[in-house]
Amino acid sequence: MGISAIGPVMQFAFVPKDFDAAVKHWTETMGVGPFYLLENNLLGEGKYLGEPYHCVFSIAIAYWGDMQIELVRQENDAPSIYRGREGEALHHTCILTDDIEKARKIAEDSGATVLVEGKVGEDGHVLYVDTGAGPGTIVEILQSASGTDGLFAMIKAASVGWDGTDPLRKLG
Repeated sequence: MGISAIGPVMQFAFVPKDFDAAVKHWTETMGVGPFYLLENNLLGEGKYLGEPYHCVFSIAIAYWGDMQIELVRQENDAPSIYRGREGEALHHTCILTDDIEKARKIAEDSGATVLVEGKVGEDGHVLYVDTGAGPGTIVEILQSASGTDGLFAMIKAASVGWDGTDPLRKLG
């Protein structure tokens, strides 16, 4: 069946070595924005390779047409899927699902290894699975928390006709 059976890719994510330079590149060179910054996130009940996961990270999200672009910055030294994988190459893609357990089974049946899992907000869940070797082979599978669809819609709407002002906007 393959991981594509879960759904289409909706996001390209990067873990840049220089977060501010990446925001500048995406907004000024690529014309993508504005980015919305959500700082100091921690997954609820998070696990990394089956062990407790204490990675604190910030994300900046924008849209390029229908494709979400995410920039990730780890804020602490906890073991994670981000440490040692910083660079300009694609880090992971994201697929949305309505059934995280069904998506987990598809991923595992496809030979993927669960790297990270946890809760997002009150009722959302996320898995990060490794599908092979090399950049861009991690797939995030997200069962959105309540309110996420509205947040994504707001960020996408802000990108339509964006004039380049206020390229990085803090949320929360």
